Parts: sequence; structure tokens; C-alpha cells
Amino acid sequence: MKYLIIIGLSLLSSFLLKASDKDKAGPYAAYQLGIQPTEGEIKLDGVLDEPIWLNAEKADDFMLNFPNDTMLASAQTEVMITYDKQNMYIAAIMYDDRIEEGFINTSLRRDFDFGQNDLFVVYIDPFNDATNGFTFNVTPYNVQREGLVFNGQRVDSDWDNVWYSETKIYEDRWVVEMSVPFKTFRFKDGVDFWKVNFGRNDLKRNERSSWIPVPINFWISSLNFTGSMNFAQPLRKNGPNMTVIPYLAGNATRDFENGVPTEVNGAAGFDAKIGVTSSLNLDLTVNPDFSQVEVDQQQTNLNRFELFFPERRQFFLENRDLFAEFGFSRANPFFSRRIGIAEDTAGNTVSNRIIAGARLSGKINQNWRVGFLNMQTEQDEAIGVAGQNFTVATVQRQVFKRSNIGFIFVNRETTGETSFENVDPEDELTEFNRVAGIDFNLSSNDNKWRGKAFYHHSFSPENMPRNASHGSFLFYNSRNLSIEGGHQYIGENFNAEVGFVPRKDIWRTNPEITYRFYPNSKKLISHGPSVGLEWITDRDFNLTDQRQRLWYSFQFANTSELSFIGFNEFILLRDDFDPTNSDGVELEAGEDFEYVRYGVSYDSDRRKLLSYSVDIFNGGFFNGDRFFFRSELRYRFQPYGSISANFQYNRVTLPAPYNSADLFLVGPRLEVSFTDKIFWTTFIQYNNQIDNINLNTRLQYRFKPVSDFFIVYTDNYLPETLGSKNRALVLKLSYWLNI
Repeated sequence: MKYLIIIGLSLLSSFLLKASDKDKAGPYAAYQLGIQPTEGEIKLDGVLDEPIWLNAEKADDFMLNFPNDTMLASAQTEVMITYDKQNMYIAAIMYDDRIEEGFINTSLRRDFDFGQNDLFVVYIDPFNDATNGFTFNVTPYNVQREGLVFNGQRVDSDWDNVWYSETKIYEDRWVVEMSVPFKTFRFKDGVDFWKVNFGRNDLKRNERSSWIPVPINFWISSLNFTGSMNFAQPLRKNGPNMTVIPYLAGNATRDFENGVPTEVNGAAGFDAKIGVTSSLNLDLTVNPDFSQVEVDQQQTNLNRFELFFPERRQFFLENRDLFAEFGFSRANPFFSRRIGIAEDTAGNTVSNRIIAGARLSGKINQNWRVGFLNMQTEQDEAIGVAGQNFTVATVQRQVFKRSNIGFIFVNRETTGETSFENVDPEDELTEFNRVAGIDFNLSSNDNKWRGKAFYHHSFSPENMPRNASHGSFLFYNSRNLSIEGGHQYIGENFNAEVGFVPRKDIWRTNPEITYRFYPNSKKLISHGPSVGLEWITDRDFNLTDQRQRLWYSFQFANTSELSFIGFNEFILLRDDFDPTNSDGVELEAGEDFEYVRYGVSYDSDRRKLLSYSVDIFNGGFFNGDRFFFRSELRYRFQPYGSISANFQYNRVTLPAPYNSADLFLVGPRLEVSFTDKIFWTTFIQYNNQIDNINLNTRLQYRFKPVSDFFIVYTDNYLPETLGSKNRALVLKLSYWLNI
């Protein structure tokens, strides 16, 4: 089977690599925006009195994308662009005859939630490949959000870079002026046009609109729906592009549980960004420090398999699709959070200091992208952790207009000492672990078809059989109907130590179909049913898991949503398992269970200052029952911040001698923006499953673009006595320096 897959993907690669499919005009050739350079200074003040703005071509006649896609937006927008040798300037006028009603904005903090804020947004595709690009967003209060667009429409808002904007609110409109340095972009030298689209959220009207018409079943971030902005002269690279981001950090920690007194430490290091070419970037890091990264949101674990927590560290984020998008979400050959963590002699997960790292990523030319990452971690004999070197190499070739073929190689190599006196030899890491693979990603020109096919193979010193993983899926999305399905296989000895593969030795298939109705109603936007099936077997096709899901969803004009959900589940345990994960008597491997669950989910109108969401489920759970309740209450004191409280309750009732449990997870969160430069976040999490209360509070002062001072305080408490387990105070200063 694996050889057939390799041969098939190779033949497909050789065929598609010969395809010549670049259509610069595209389906929206009529949408052309001529751009003239400016010789005068552009002052960012929201007052469009510069001569260039008086005669610039305008992108206007914005069409609705939501709540319908057949009308012009009721509040229109006009956009103009100019440029000089250093910067691109964008001016947008958002007309609004109801401006006295105010705006909806969650806070003054950067990188806000796109769907919960009034805003203007621009999507730019400098590569003209309808796959990769940049987005810049501004609210009426001049709060910024930027991101990378990848896979044709997905946005990674964790990316940060330097750009500037100012806004001004008038009686019948609000205006934004933006300046984005060309050094912020990655682009091909000498091009004379970029693909572009502009959009607007107008939440009090519950409207989302864009310059290029985007059907309601697609996101306006889709780069397939773009026009062209045409430069009067070809763009040229304007000198070296190099940024150095040094930092200084100090911390004080105390471990009360183990009687370790307060320890004070300091650290220094830097990141560097070097533009190797105008579209290829080299990132370097020396002694990186991630203490300011937001704490993970805890989860109640009633699962048989490892939980997933997303990557938040800035170094790994730019162009991360080149590294992180191979395979499926639960069959991923590379998961960057594996770097910098290890297991100590007691079996606890601990931080493993990263000494240094390098990452090269970006475009070589119109068709080729490359990614290379290498990082070295420290050897720590005190806790029995060996040094590790991690290498990831990827190459991606675009085929047809929006599809691509990618190759990946992942290598973990043990460096230095490989055995320690206080470590059981059976627990030591092997000398190396490697994964190599090929992925084909399909995206049709009309955006209706998406798909993937991949084959990955692992290599370890043991060289065990059944060490491959492969999968495929195909997704069709039209205005009313969406259908998807595929398969997944993970061999029992497929070993991706630097990946995320929580379950092995399975065949999986999961078809799903959704139908949407769009009634002619002022209160209801859409509704419709969805049916999903899932079968999981072992390698001999013996059924181990089966789930049938049925739900019906309603999307209302006031932004609220309601869903009714039911599913039937069958599970055959392959290992002993305690359903409450509370160290109780375990159900034995070989036992099978079938049960029905049903529930309702509701999310209220988020435009209101006070909003909430509720999920309630009830039904069987292995050999007992489970009741689940989740609610989040949110209050927005705009534009300065919000307070929210997330509450989860699981009541698991099992017959004796198995443990029953009442599991609580409570997470109040406070976010305050004192100004657009000073932010305070406090997050408290109580999780009785792990018997812990966690407090994390963070004060951030952004004194210059992407230059910050952080004060972070973390404490973990015993719920019964509120006695401290351990605490830490961190101060960190970082500075973005363009060279």
C-alpha cells in the first residue's frame, strides 16, 4: 500500500509540476486600481488633504458578504493607495449615517478579535499566487491588527511587524490613513502589480462587505477573490532589510512545595530578522526567552489521548504553515511546542532551555517556497535531560493556480551525553528520530474544492515495521451545500517524536455533509442540518470507534447562533482507562461501550455590552452517564477592555467500583487597555481535576512599535487552603531595532 501511495503522489507531482497556470488577470480582471507614486509627504492624521488623495483612483461600490451577498453595502467605503520608495500608504473612508450610535470595539489592545470589532481591513497578495499574503486591520479607535494569510484564506494574527496608522471620526464617516513599510512585506523584486481586496466590518448594521464580491459561504480573507493594484513603476527592493530585537529579562521564583527558597536569575538574548531577498527571510535567535507568552487555557481531560495546546511563541509563527501544516491536525509530523520541553527524572514535563536557533523561510520565486529550521537545546544533568538538536526542512512547489506539493524532513538528534546515573536506561531518548513525507494540497480556482493527500514515514534506530502515516480528504463548498470526507492511517510504529500524533494503529474515515437554507427573513440569516459519520478501526479493520453526529444550526440576524446536537458513540477500549482520569479503578481493555448524547448550544448577540454563550449536553458515557455544562459570560466596557468568566462543569456518574466525579473548571479573565500602549491582563483558572488554582497577571507597555516592557506574575495555589505551591515574577524588556 505505501509504495502505491508514494508512486501515485510522485506521478501526480511530475504531472502537476509541468502545469502552466498563471492567470494574472484572474476572474476579477475588471477590478483594477491604478496607483501613482507621491512626491509629497503623507501626514498620518485622518485628514485627506494631501494633493495625491484628491486625484487618486478609488476602490468603491463595496458589496455585502454578510448577511447576504447580493446587495451593495448600505454604508459604503472608499479606498485609495499611493507609495514612495519606502512605504505604501492606504487611505480609507468609511461612510456612516448612524455614527452617533457609536462603534463596537472590544478594547484598545492590538491583535483584537476580527469578528467582534468594527474595522477596516486590507488583504494583500504580493506573490500573486492566491495562496499567501498579508492583512492589516484598523478599528475606528486606531487599534491595529496584522496577520499572515496562508492556505488561501486562513489568517495567522500572531505575526507582528512594524507599520503605522491614524484615524479620525467625523459626523458622517470615519477615516483611516495607514503607512506600511515595504520592508514589512515579502515580495518579488520588479513586479508591477499586487493582488488586493479591502473589507469592512459594520457591526451595528451586522454587515460585512468587501471591494471584490465574496460569496457568503467564503471568508473575505480568501485571496482567490482579489483585484489588482497596479503600480506606475515596478517595485524595487530598497536596501538591506535587517531587524535586531534584543531583550533583557530578570525573574524571581520560589517553589514552596519542594521547599526551594527564592531564586533570582537574569537573562539576555536577541532575535534577528534578515531579508536574504525581498521575499526570503532568515530568523535567528540566541538564548530566547518566552516568559511573556500568555498562559495556556486549561482543559478538563476526559480523553484517552494527549490534549493539544497551540504554539504561541513569536519565533515559530512567521510562515509557520511551511512547517506546521503537513499531515492532519492529529497526524502532524512537526509540532514546534516539542522544542524546548523535556521530561525530568520524575516524569514531569519541564522547560529545556533553547540555546540558539535559525529559521529560513519564504519564497524563492513565483512557484517555490522553502523552509529550514535548526534549534539546539541545553543538556541539564541535574534533571537527566540530554541536549537535543532539531532540524526541519521543507520545500513547497505551487501547481495549477492555487494548489501545491510539499516535502518535509524532520530530524531530532541527541547531542552530548546520552545517559545519566539517575535515569533508567529504558526511559532515555533514542539517538535520533526522523520523519520524511510528501503532501499534495488542492485548492480549486473557484474556491469550491479543497483537499489534501499525504504520505509520511518515520525512521528510528529500531527500524520497526508499520512506521508510516498517510491520509486524504476532499471538501466541496457551494452556497447551500458542503460535503467533505477522507481517510487517515497511522501505523502502530509511526514515531513522530517532534510531531503531534496522539493515537496510532488506526484507520479512520469521517464523511460529513451540511446543507444551508437562506430564507427571506429579517430575523433569520441561515439554518440547516449537518450529518457526520466517523469510523476508526485497527490495522486489521476491526472496529474500535464509531460516531454518528446530527445537528441543526440557526444563524440569526442579531448575530446570535443556536444549535441542537445529538450523537451516538461506540468505543472498544484497546487499553485500560479511567474515564474520570482521577486514578480510580480502570475499565479493562477489550470492553466495549455504546451510548447516546444530546445537547444544545447557544451564543448570544455579541454586539451587546453584556453577552454570553451556553452549551449543555447530557447522556451516556462509557458504562455510566455524563452531564456537561459550559457557560461564558462577557461584559465589555469599551473601548477600554472586558471582563469574562468561563465556567465548565462535568458530572460523571459511574457504577461502583469506578470513580464518579464532579469536575469544575472556572476561568475569570480581566483585560484592561489603559491606553493604546498600556495593557493589563489577569487570568485566574481553577481546575479541581488537577487540584490547582493558577493566577497569571501581565502588564505590557508598548513604548514603540513591537517594542515592549512586560511585568508578569504567576502563582499556583492549593484550592483547599489557598497556600502557594510556587510563584514567579518576571520583568522583560525588548526593543525592535531596524538596521
